Amino acid sequence: MGRTKRIGILTAGGDSPGLNAAIRGVGKAALGFGMEIIGFRDGFRGLAEDRRVKLDKNSLAGILTVGGTILGTSRDKPHRMLIDGRVRDMTNVIIKNYKANKLDAIVCLGGGGTQKNALHLSRLGLNVLTLPKTIDNDVAMTDSTFGFATALDIATEAIDRLHSTAHSHHRIIVAEIMGHRAGWLTLGAGIAGGADVILIPEIPYNVEKIAEAIKRRSRRGMNFSIVAVAEGAMSEEDARAFAAAHARRDRSRTLHDKKQAKAELVALDARHTGNTLRLARQLEGLTHLESRVTILGYVQRGGIPSPTDRLLATRLGGACVDLIDDGVFGVMVAARGDGTDPVPLEKVAGKRKTVPFDHAWIQTARRVGTSLGD
Repeated sequence: MGRTKRIGILTAGGDSPGLNAAIRGVGKAALGFGMEIIGFRDGFRGLAEDRRVKLDKNSLAGILTVGGTILGTSRDKPHRMLIDGRVRDMTNVIIKNYKANKLDAIVCLGGGGTQKNALHLSRLGLNVLTLPKTIDNDVAMTDSTFGFATALDIATEAIDRLHSTAHSHHRIIVAEIMGHRAGWLTLGAGIAGGADVILIPEIPYNVEKIAEAIKRRSRRGMNFSIVAVAEGAMSEEDARAFAAAHARRDRSRTLHDKKQAKAELVALDARHTGNTLRLARQLEGLTHLESRVTILGYVQRGGIPSPTDRLLATRLGGACVDLIDDGVFGVMVAARGDGTDPVPLEKVAGKRKTVPFDHAWIQTARRVGTSLGD
């Protein structure tokens, strides 16, 4: 290296297990290269407001197993940030602070939204790298995201525990698992936890087919069922309505038409709220079995990261610093097998990794007789 490099790092979007492990991975590798590392608090907002903290061996010690993020996080976007009651574009301020802090690179830890924000800054000349974080495992172009393995463990354990009460009371237990647009977490936890029905956003469901699958179990003497449902799963009717609304939005040519189409999508989203409770009531009516709902919620994102996530986050963090030392920027450090792969942000931003219909997990669920609602 010609000179000491100064690296910034921030965590953006929702919190996720493994963020501190990734901060530590980047930080310790950077210090090993003789680099300086500066943490910015609360995501891109901290970079815009120049709220920073120097990271050293002492501040990085003991955080490997700690949940959340020592830097804090937010969902603020560089170009749309609420400042003093007004939405402002803070991009130029962020660029100014980047230069004022004499940064050679900024590392952004986050999910899909963070990849887009990072690309925005990269195109304006900042040296940006990202690490893929989300419990949904839906960031494109990476085998896995850190946070997913821990959430999978938590969701699976919840389903394990629900089996006993479902069996004891002859009930249908509907467990809502996180995942608005991708079903990786629900599908994985459903298979690992032995759910009888798994509903994911990629496969619209028919409630009558679900009820029939549950009644078949009853006829075989099994008067209970576990239904694992992603929060973004929807019925065939709702899926058609959303698809039509999206098509109308895409066809819109005038500002008035675009606003109408957007309002329709907002209304459909609002109607979808509480969908899991409606599904439980429908199943109760169709099967005549008592139904109960458990919404796992934010418990899936909290707590100590699993060894798998600690390993992945540390591995990606170390590889990130190698890329900085080599002068490689504008990339996401993706997990690829046992190694890593620098993927241009242009190939990641705005894309989502959803469950393919022919994925091995889908095939596995069907082979063991799990209903997917279709």
